[in-house]
Amino acid sequence: MRKLFTILFLMITLVAQAQRQQISYIEETKNWYYVYDEKGKKIGGLSRSSVGEIKGWGSDFFVAKRYSYYHICDAKGRTLKTMNVSDVGEIVAVTNSTITSRKGSWIFTWSKDGKKISARTKN
Repeated sequence: MRKLFTILFLMITLVAQAQRQQISYIEETKNWYYVYDEKGKKIGGLSRSSVGEIKGWGSDFFVAKRYSYYHICDAKGRTLKTMNVSDVGEIVAVTNSTITSRKGSWIFTWSKDGKKISARTKN
């Protein structure tokens, strides 16, 4: 019974790790974006027409602008959060855990979940 529990636990752990793929690089071609992990292995390809324009990426997400919306997506391209461009402004930076945008004289910092962390005026 103990061996069965240990094997089951290891399998669940491996599945959870496989689902948390890390983004190392996103290659841009004329019609596609190719996402690579930290080992240089291609995670997948995303058509530019379906994703829009990639503004930046962190280790486990990327931000793309399509029409009037920013989409925060996981490494496989699944949308985690959608944000209106008129609320966010222009994305100026994406790090491993935050997104920074500028709207008029304001600088906003957002979490990778799309929640506003801070706002300050531009000096």
